[in-house]
Amino acid sequence: MKINDNSDLELLGWLLKQARPYWLKLAGIFCLRLLATPLALLVPVPLMVAVDSVIGNNSLPSFLQLTMPGSVSNSKPSILALTIILIIVIAILSQLRAVSGALLESYVGQRLVMEFRSRLLNHAQRLSATYHDTKGTPDTVYRIQYDTVAAQSLLIDGVAPVFTSIFTLVCMLVVMSRLDGKIALIALIVSPALVIVTAIYRKRLRAQWKKVKRAESSAQSVVHEVLGALRVVQAFGREGHENDRFLERSLSSVRERLRAVFVENLFGFYVAVIMAAGTGLVLYLGVKHVQASIISVGQLLLVMSYLTQLYTPLKDLGKQAAKLQGGFASAERAYAFLQEPFQVLEKPDARQVTRARGLIEFEDVSFSYDGVNQVIRNVDFSVPAGTRVGIAGHTGAGKSTLTNLMMRFYDPDGGRILLDGCDLRDYRVSDLRNQFSLVLQDTVLFAASIADNIAYGRPNATPEEIVSASEVANADKFIRNLPEGYDTLVGERGMRLSGGERQRISLARAFLKDAPVLILDEPTSSVDVKTEAAIIDAMERLMQGRTTFMIAHRLTTLESCDRILVLKNGMLVETEIDLPTMLIMPSLQVS
Repeated sequence: MKINDNSDLELLGWLLKQARPYWLKLAGIFCLRLLATPLALLVPVPLMVAVDSVIGNNSLPSFLQLTMPGSVSNSKPSILALTIILIIVIAILSQLRAVSGALLESYVGQRLVMEFRSRLLNHAQRLSATYHDTKGTPDTVYRIQYDTVAAQSLLIDGVAPVFTSIFTLVCMLVVMSRLDGKIALIALIVSPALVIVTAIYRKRLRAQWKKVKRAESSAQSVVHEVLGALRVVQAFGREGHENDRFLERSLSSVRERLRAVFVENLFGFYVAVIMAAGTGLVLYLGVKHVQASIISVGQLLLVMSYLTQLYTPLKDLGKQAAKLQGGFASAERAYAFLQEPFQVLEKPDARQVTRARGLIEFEDVSFSYDGVNQVIRNVDFSVPAGTRVGIAGHTGAGKSTLTNLMMRFYDPDGGRILLDGCDLRDYRVSDLRNQFSLVLQDTVLFAASIADNIAYGRPNATPEEIVSASEVANADKFIRNLPEGYDTLVGERGMRLSGGERQRISLARAFLKDAPVLILDEPTSSVDVKTEAAIIDAMERLMQGRTTFMIAHRLTTLESCDRILVLKNGMLVETEIDLPTMLIMPSLQVS
């Protein structure tokens, strides 16, 4: 389904499909909101009865005469008591309806937003790294956290009030036409003017709210960048600069939101003027009808009371159409995000693999991030299972890209990559990635316990297996020295631990996953010599019996490799070179 800027109904239809499991509860919300109309119709009835039948001498309305005994309908004190009882009963019923409706709306609204966020997060995780590299994380976070609220604002705060307003409008018209048909007709004269004003302002507001969303997302991106690189900001003393940058973008979002509020309230101004003109006409005609004895004073009061309730849904329909443009702008952004295609696709008949042998082959592989500048060009090599391969080359030569292609974070533009003789694109993505263990230079840990981080690749691992993996990764000793041992929380990105400690936990995680192919992306570049020795000792055990690809700037780290691949400007310039040869050939040494 393609949604354009004017398709409010299409957006609502799409959101209703997302809310399919809650249709019954949404129907309950509609019913409770519709119940407000008959209760509202009853509110002015006691006043009319008191004016006409207690103060005046008119008989009770026919619907009350049919339900009241003669002793009540012929006694003014009894009628007065009846009006008081009616006021209390109507108030109790109205409040019961309001409380139950509020609880149901809150429950359904929060569930809708939660599941909508979950869907967007799941989609975000499946999008290729290219998308996130291009669009950036902050905009995705904004869509997941804020644009998803459109599910609640449109379906519950939007659709339900619109249907309720229409139902109320019809009921009020029926009642008023029975009281005085001419007055009901005069009251509706304002409708065409409201429709025209609403149509004009709806488009203006949609465009303005889109600007608000973009500006707020831009301001949030500054916060994300600053907190993600806080140490760099503090080291260079750029706190003031970053704060100014945030304020500048925030002020832009404030200006855009103020413009949206101004347009909304300008619309409200025109609606109020139109309604006031309609009320004046009805009051003029009503007074004339009282003077002509067509209706009573009590009936005029009832008509004026109903007129307010007639104009309220008309006003609400217009205001809802205007106010909901912010929700529609968010819904469009969420929809557009969910339409972002997956660049790493899985075939319907994709092959399953439990444990691969580890034979890796590149056949004339080329790749570019932007579709123009090739990062990898015509790469060919074959690595038998169990081989240790070092990958060398200057910064930007394409070393990390090579390993990213192996794990299908990206797909090559040309050529193919084989695992055990089968194209990577023929495997199930989850099965394929289970064949790899990854240890990065910048170790990624989650804000959880050490045990949870080690077991991230095998969440069903036993405590004994976690400890065993830590022991062979030379991590058990320092973990046990921590106050809470394996239950120690590592903090955001593991920043409560040193770089070497984080790296050893990462190695323990790789040991526990026990994948047949191991990728080590400069695992010792950011640690001291003593820690490096402990990590290399653990890596030596980890590489046993596994196909290993090791990226390293320190040539000594590649000493245990069986062969070394040298990349230059995305091309493979050497495939069989050994370390002693590298050390005596300056042109091949890594910077």
